[in-house]
Amino acid sequence: MDWQPDEQGLQQVLQLLKDSQSPNTATQRIVQDKLKQLNQFPDFNNYLIFVLTRLKSEDEPTRSLSGLILKNNVKAHYQSFPPPVADFIKQECLNNIGDASSLIRATIGILITTIASKGELQMWPELLPQLCNLLNSEDYNTCEGAFGALQKICEDSSELLDSDALNRPLNIMIPKFLQFFKHCSPKIRSHAIACVNQFIMDRAQALMDNIDTFIEHLFALAVDDDPEVRKNVCRALVMLLEVRIDRLIPHMHSIIQYMLQRTQDHDENVALEACEFWLTLAEQPICKEVLASHLVQLIPILVNGMKYSEIDIILLKGDVEEDEAVPDSEQDIKPRFHKSRTVTLPHEAERPDGSEDAEDDDDDDALSDWNLRKCSAAALDVLANVFREELLPHLLPLLKGLLFHPEWVVKESGILVLGAIAEGCMQGMVPYLPELIPHLIQCLSDKKALVRSIACWTLSRYAHWVVSQPPDMHLKPLMTELLKRILDGNKRVQEAACSAFATLEEEACTELVPYLSYILDTLVFAFGKYQHKNLLILYDAIGTLADSVGHHLNQPVRPQILPICFPPCQCLSSVATALQSGFLPYCEPVYQRCVTLVQKTLAQAMMYTQHPEQYEAPDKDFMIVALDLLSGLAEGLGGHVEQLVARSNIMTLLFQCMQDSMPEVRQSSFALLGDLTKACFIHVKPCIGTTLLTPAVPRFISVCNNATWAIGEICMQMGAEMQPYVQMVLNNLVEIINRPNTPKTLLENTGGHPAPLLPAPLSVFWRCTSLRNIRDNEEKDSAFRGICMMIGVNPGGVVQDFIFFCDAVASWVSPKDDLRDMFYKILHGFKDQVGEDNWQQFSEQFPPLLKERLAAFYGVSVCVVVGGITGECTASRSRCALVEGG
Repeated sequence: MDWQPDEQGLQQVLQLLKDSQSPNTATQRIVQDKLKQLNQFPDFNNYLIFVLTRLKSEDEPTRSLSGLILKNNVKAHYQSFPPPVADFIKQECLNNIGDASSLIRATIGILITTIASKGELQMWPELLPQLCNLLNSEDYNTCEGAFGALQKICEDSSELLDSDALNRPLNIMIPKFLQFFKHCSPKIRSHAIACVNQFIMDRAQALMDNIDTFIEHLFALAVDDDPEVRKNVCRALVMLLEVRIDRLIPHMHSIIQYMLQRTQDHDENVALEACEFWLTLAEQPICKEVLASHLVQLIPILVNGMKYSEIDIILLKGDVEEDEAVPDSEQDIKPRFHKSRTVTLPHEAERPDGSEDAEDDDDDDALSDWNLRKCSAAALDVLANVFREELLPHLLPLLKGLLFHPEWVVKESGILVLGAIAEGCMQGMVPYLPELIPHLIQCLSDKKALVRSIACWTLSRYAHWVVSQPPDMHLKPLMTELLKRILDGNKRVQEAACSAFATLEEEACTELVPYLSYILDTLVFAFGKYQHKNLLILYDAIGTLADSVGHHLNQPVRPQILPICFPPCQCLSSVATALQSGFLPYCEPVYQRCVTLVQKTLAQAMMYTQHPEQYEAPDKDFMIVALDLLSGLAEGLGGHVEQLVARSNIMTLLFQCMQDSMPEVRQSSFALLGDLTKACFIHVKPCIGTTLLTPAVPRFISVCNNATWAIGEICMQMGAEMQPYVQMVLNNLVEIINRPNTPKTLLENTGGHPAPLLPAPLSVFWRCTSLRNIRDNEEKDSAFRGICMMIGVNPGGVVQDFIFFCDAVASWVSPKDDLRDMFYKILHGFKDQVGEDNWQQFSEQFPPLLKERLAAFYGVSVCVVVGGITGECTASRSRCALVEGG
């Protein structure tokens, strides 16, 4: 029998849905409590689906809200739904996917997708066949509703649809979708392309088998009247450019002409999607060849796209010149990280994994969406890196008209153009910079705030050239004007000026020392003006200043800035490092504040875990900044931090942080552990056992990196006392080293300190062939010295896997003389130990290049075959180098 609701219960549910639309906070709280109570009764979900699908007399918002509440319940509790309830919901969804209301159809589609994402695609075998069958319905609503649901399933479960687990339904679905590219309804055509598009990047076999038909159908839709269809066509071509460029090359001229038109489409969403094409094409090897003849058309289009639209100006409050007194919104005041607290080695660039220069994105508000202006600027940037000076003949005639245009919007776009080409066209721009830089510095005083802010960003892109000139020529005027803009009345200009000044600090370094008092006076004054968000950026500028001028900051007048910096932000790490003992008068309150913040956050996290209905989840970002600041204090103060650690419970707190569920917390915790190990090992040593038991999950590279570095520091401090922990540490290190695609920085940290692990089983290291992929440096030197010492203690342990040791030794280009001597003695000692016949037999398994290198570098004769004759290798070192080079 079909389920039927109790009338009284139905009215209660309807009243609850009405109340939940009330703006009254007290009413909302009552509704939430009532929902929690009702969710204890599985039957409640039957009422919700009934309201969504059957009560067509109710208003659409109420019905849709019922479906969204049910969707949330499915997400949280679906596994505990009784089978009759789950079956009723599924049945109702499929029976009503063609509802007359587009809002209800969309809500049912979301609900179907949510159920499918709970692992139900396998348990709901009739879903996909029924939806595909409904596509054939002559009723538009049914066809559109089914397609809407299928599009959401394709978005959420693309990999599963192309898997054996479901018998690869995509083999049927892709040809089915392609049939609808020619449907009379633009909405259906759009759904069909969007569904297929989900499988391009994964190169789904079903799509690859139909690739020519797909491309042919796309070309047929190129002139479609519907903007949504054109947008999806552009999106498909952009992805195909990345994964199946071989199929597009024969048509590339026509595709480029089409994309030139679409990048100027009157619908900005279409234009934005088309503009992505130039970004992707710039990454392809054929870019220069196929695009060179089109630059004369493309460059003006991109430049025109870089102007602010009217909507942009409204969203960015472009008519508001002074807003420094307006409080920031809540999302503006999240913690700001001056520098990623990932422990990097001295020869590595200090940049977070996979990041780019953050300043390069500062030309627009971070909160505003990716838009045509940003995409056009990014495309011009990457194309400038491809074409270099060849771009300038197409740009320079435009630039002059833009930069001196009476309309501020046009002038602003010209300044953005100049910034976008800075990296790629720098050499070609040098002759024009003596004239352009003073003009840009003048623009810092423009009456329009958006012009002043973009001038800050563009000047930062040319900071390297500015610093290379005599200081009085451009550096001093630029620094003076940027400092004025740091005190601007507009918050956007303040932000842009602070970011630009931080870039200038990095480039100028000690060139700024003569102006330090003036700079610090300005930054101190800014503290009195700034709202929360820009205060965080100001801290960033102070931290960068400390990094750039180092000990020059440690003058009696200079620490005046520290009391203002008391909020725990990471800029103080750099300040503490720069000031060293000069920071001591200020360090205790900062240290205590950080420890208190960590303690409170951990306590709140525990209360939330135990009673989530009573307590809010803590914002752990502030704790991360506090841990990073404590690292900075330990690094900057060295042994002076010992007395602070002695009077606190930081080691207990640190152990809890190392087990936190959030990877960023663990990352900062291990960094602090390493810094405390170096600064005051006396307090770390009692906690070694529990510390080393804390695992670092290999898939979180930054956490692993810091953990292995910290273990290395502990090994160096412990020496022979490390023995009880050797096996435990080795198991973790070997797992990390042998994982595929382990970054080299992590390999270096992992292999860096094996010496204290002396009696460890040697074979684990020879199997770690990743060691050979590390380039020559101090960390590799340290690792191999430790390995040689281990062989000295346990020479028999090397026999089984000696080929791996040979291979790793051969990876050295130029080891230090004493290390080369260690290798020589081990290689010859092994050869003598096994005897000439065994050695010749053993060396036959060596690859040719390995044989050559061992003979050339270490005089180890190995069995080689030359022209079919077996003999000893007599290659010289120069010949070996030639062989290695191919």
